[in-house]
Amino acid sequence: TLSGSQTSVTFSGIAATYKHLQIRMLARGDTSGYNDTSVLMQLNSDTATNYSFHGLGGDGSSAYAFGSATQANMNVGGVSATAGLASSYGGVVIDLLDYADTNKYKTVRALGGSDRNGNGTTYLHSGSWRSTSAVSTIKIYPGNSTNWVQYSSFALYGIK
Repeated sequence: TLSGSQTSVTFSGIAATYKHLQIRMLARGDTSGYNDTSVLMQLNSDTATNYSFHGLGGDGSSAYAFGSATQANMNVGGVSATAGLASSYGGVVIDLLDYADTNKYKTVRALGGSDRNGNGTTYLHSGSWRSTSAVSTIKIYPGNSTNWVQYSSFALYGIK
């Protein structure tokens, strides 16, 4: 849980002792011009264009889909931002599958949502990191915000 605003959250020194990893987050971005902010992720400090992702979303009145390849990060969801419902935080659960397997690329799936000033939005995302390296570092940062706000919370779990 953040005691003040912060530009990113990084989990490092991740041991290769689990089958999968799960990140549970409850966060809010600080940009005033947006109802929500994208949750972006980089693995092992890789900033090259080795990521692909796609997503589905809906807010009760409309649905949408998007995707992108050869990106420098992976979009894994969305959470509340300052223009959204006051003091509202969005939640995302991110599963990083077979993160220590050095024989295949890494796959991510994520489910999350936020409150857009009274209208709920839900997201289902998946992505790929085109590397066979075991994941030892995960960086999570807001897309169209400068910082995660105070009291945003991030937890990493290992799944046997």
